[in-house]
Amino acid sequence: MASAFSHAFVALAIGRAAHHPVMTWQVLFLGMACSIIPDLDVIGFSFGIRYGDLWGHRGLTHSLFFAGLLSTVLVGLCYRRHSSPAKAWLAVYFFLCTASHGVLDAMTDGGLGVAFFSPFNTSRYFFAVRPVAVSPIGIGEFFTADAFRVLASEVTWIWLPTLGVWIFICSLQRIWPR
Repeated sequence: MASAFSHAFVALAIGRAAHHPVMTWQVLFLGMACSIIPDLDVIGFSFGIRYGDLWGHRGLTHSLFFAGLLSTVLVGLCYRRHSSPAKAWLAVYFFLCTASHGVLDAMTDGGLGVAFFSPFNTSRYFFAVRPVAVSPIGIGEFFTADAFRVLASEVTWIWLPTLGVWIFICSLQRIWPR
């Protein structure tokens, strides 16, 4: 998996690039949480759920179905009073934040792949190019001598490209304002 730092950074960049009044800091923080929530599936290890199971790591919670479900529930519970266009922006943002988690994990060099289409198809997938060093599971495991290699990989393959895309989008918005 990519680290929680990288997942949150990508969600923040997506939200800031949206450049819409509904994108408050509260919404951005919730989007950052959405980008990290899929990794709550690691709790399953404590209950005997195996990595490759439906509820295992990178299983259902990393799927596009879960991203859609989470975004729909969040908008329905937290943003009922917003206008329909605002709800649509929020739903798309929360979906992209949650779905980005699986996308980043599919770029890593470890694990069993991501069940993008779960629960309908539990096959696991990686991208053809997997340049991101896999982050260890668990906070204690992350702060080791290997952490610098993982973070350097994430800065190179996630942070810098994300920042580049964000700058490009912001530049286009200045050229062609709404």
